[in-house]
Amino acid sequence: MAQGNGGKSRGSMGFWTCTALVVGNMIGSGVFLLPSSLAAYGGLSLFGWLISSTGAVILALTFARLARLNPSAGGPYAYTRDGFGSFAGYLCAWTYWKAAWIGNAAIAVTLVGYLQVFIPALRDPVLMVSTAIGAIWLCTLINLRGIGAFGLAQNVLTALKLVPLLLVGVLGWFSFNPEYLRIPEVSELPAGAGGYAQAIATTAALTLWSFIGLESATVPADHVDNPKRTIPRATVFGTLVAAGVYILSITAVQGVLPPEVLARSTAPFADAARVLVGEWGYHLVAAGAVIACLGALNGWVLLQGQIPMATARDGLLPESLAQTNKYGVPAHGLLVSGVLVTALVLVDGQGDLVDVFNVIILLGTMTGVVPYAFCTAALLQQLAVKPGDFSERERGRLVAIGVLGFVYSIWALYGTGEQAIFWGFLVLMAGIPLYTWRQWRNRVQAEAVVRASD
Repeated sequence: MAQGNGGKSRGSMGFWTCTALVVGNMIGSGVFLLPSSLAAYGGLSLFGWLISSTGAVILALTFARLARLNPSAGGPYAYTRDGFGSFAGYLCAWTYWKAAWIGNAAIAVTLVGYLQVFIPALRDPVLMVSTAIGAIWLCTLINLRGIGAFGLAQNVLTALKLVPLLLVGVLGWFSFNPEYLRIPEVSELPAGAGGYAQAIATTAALTLWSFIGLESATVPADHVDNPKRTIPRATVFGTLVAAGVYILSITAVQGVLPPEVLARSTAPFADAARVLVGEWGYHLVAAGAVIACLGALNGWVLLQGQIPMATARDGLLPESLAQTNKYGVPAHGLLVSGVLVTALVLVDGQGDLVDVFNVIILLGTMTGVVPYAFCTAALLQQLAVKPGDFSERERGRLVAIGVLGFVYSIWALYGTGEQAIFWGFLVLMAGIPLYTWRQWRNRVQAEAVVRASD
């Protein structure tokens, strides 16, 4: 475990494992099903990619600086707590925790979509839900075995997932049809999309889903070697790698398949590979997508146990969520989170795959962006109240990064749409009674200790 905030830790996660966590958590369900979600927006999606990629790099720089300032376990929770106090930190952790298991539901659903290439029977809703739940618990069992087992699985899965993405990303440009990426007329946009401004905001929100997880290396800081150096480098490098892979591969898929075909595809990368190289490419990419989703699921399962652990240590969530097993991982947090993801899949795992995916990722993006807004604001707060922690030369640059990151986070929230913000706000407010209950429990326990000592 990490010893203090500054020096080297005895963790087992080095630069490459942290980078694999960052890249693995980002490159998962988003990249492999997103071309279908963006098909109706045509060339407008390029504006969305430009905005979300720029915003993601700004956010990565924000987390890199916050990690150097305080490389504490919990990542976004710890930074928000340091900037605004325990209540704001709790709200950030509560929302971020929800984003983790909402996102895992989307990843599990996408994994099953690509498994359908090999097992058509999984199109049956009952089998689809059962398989998605099975994948969730497989990754939970891997994580229960400790950081060593997690790191081995994550490094292998991340390396394997890049092969089919780069294959389609490179070959697709040799069969690229620019007409498929034309900018549609306003009347051709999806119902309720509004004008171009709203459509671009929506595509930016959809593509931002692919970057949710860029902060992943900040969360298990207790397990990272030399966190002040390793976490910032892995965060920025992993984000740049993911952005390059996304733009290269997803745009290639959009230029290979006609929009009307792409919109109905539950395995767009595999369908594009079939057009490019034939049936073997179709199955190769489908297998790669399954591996990619499994890697992302493995990484996010790690986080959904680590996020409540740091908060519980501070007495803001039930103390059982901070308890670790013999492998040093928060077993109760992993198990509780697994049950919550299972419940979400059972509730939402019905209907058309792409429709289910879109609903989940907009809600997942909304709950994922709220911590980004908290953290960019926390950086500005630290600059305002503790200017001595920053060199005079870097203050102006960090103010610009914080302001741009906060504005981008608010704009991304707008892009998720009214429905996602409505449900996301209810999720945020639903956590307040638990906070109040924990404060009451903390007071009762403190009074009991005082009475026992008298």
